[in-house]
Amino acid sequence: MEWVVIVSVLVMTILSLLRVNVIIAILAAALTAGLMSGLNVVDSIDLLVDGVGGGANTALSYILLGAFAVAISYTGITSLLVNYLIRMLTGKKTMMLLAIAGVASLSQNLVPVHIAFIPILIPPLLKLFDRMRLDRRAVATALTFGLKAPYILIPAGFGLIFHETIVEGMNQNGADITVGETTMAMLIPGSGMIVGLLIAIFFSYRKERDYGSLESETEMAAVVEPKDIQFNKQHLFTLISIVAALVVQIITDNLIVGALTGLVCMFLFLVIPFSKGDRVISEGIGMMGTIAFVMLVAAGYGNILTETGAVEALVEVSSGFLDNNQALIAFILLLVGLLVTIGIGSSFGTIPILAALYVPICLAAGFSPMATAALIGTAGALGDAGSPASDSTLGPTSGLNADGKHHHIWDTVVPTFIHYNIPLFIFGWIAAIVL
Repeated sequence: MEWVVIVSVLVMTILSLLRVNVIIAILAAALTAGLMSGLNVVDSIDLLVDGVGGGANTALSYILLGAFAVAISYTGITSLLVNYLIRMLTGKKTMMLLAIAGVASLSQNLVPVHIAFIPILIPPLLKLFDRMRLDRRAVATALTFGLKAPYILIPAGFGLIFHETIVEGMNQNGADITVGETTMAMLIPGSGMIVGLLIAIFFSYRKERDYGSLESETEMAAVVEPKDIQFNKQHLFTLISIVAALVVQIITDNLIVGALTGLVCMFLFLVIPFSKGDRVISEGIGMMGTIAFVMLVAAGYGNILTETGAVEALVEVSSGFLDNNQALIAFILLLVGLLVTIGIGSSFGTIPILAALYVPICLAAGFSPMATAALIGTAGALGDAGSPASDSTLGPTSGLNADGKHHHIWDTVVPTFIHYNIPLFIFGWIAAIVL
């Protein structure tokens, strides 16, 4: 049973590297896990379908956030940002990448649209990227940094949900800790992501890369330059709607309510005409629907791994021969966490699973609560970068591949795995030892 997670994750990884569609790769991994656990094909599919509901909240959140992002772009306010970036940073590749990482960081804590801003912001910049001969793998790593590092380091917005999930999982399993302590515990692992970003920008993808000239009308439409517009009353109401969405999301701790608040405000302020409501929702579904469906299938895969006991078996076998060597225990737990989370592709969704398994082991081995939090938080975060099913990799690809020149696995997943999962693993391991 302990081999189920390893083999099924390998199936998904190999198929993805061979350029098989990510949904097919996840389904194949899920069926592999079910069959290895003694289920037949029908029972495996039934278990997968049962687990799809676990991703419904996330999927609906993404679709509503997509509609919110479309509504924001309808006012042209994103064109103001794009025009500013083009005017100030043309020819300045390093500054452009750092600015993109900064803008992406706002999507986690300040403007809670998560990945929904990427298909709005990035396609208009693709022509500029090609003129600058900018390596899009660097852009992918910058975007993924902004989607991950803020929630790891800052307990606000999505970060507050992440840290509260760690606290809840640990408290339910006998370890007392506060949000403030988890924030301190995640400083070391989070700093690993900063190191990874700097390596990607200043070393790995510093060289110029030629993507060729545009060939089709579809590509031309994908990279159309933004309109030159001035700040107006609509933009002010848009900013008010964004703030309202943020405040409600923080108060209710619910992305769906926050996104709905933002949409309702934009309609009430007449920023978006009521006659455009169908179009906004349809375009939001079109923009985020694929990612939402991938997350649904990934939730079903995660259900198979947990309901069959495959994850628990892997952790028990891994911890059974470790004695009390904390350094070795931390290393093995992170390695197991990497396998589990890269298969499920969701840091938030795997935290409760990891907490239930990690806390008893860590308490028995003498880890402090902060060290335990660092292990759980790092293991959860490992699933967001380098997983084909993660929104933190699917999001950047959705924008960078608007003209068909960016491959999800080789241009997003592999670069983010190398530059974020490896330093996260190392810095998380150090945190578990020193805290």
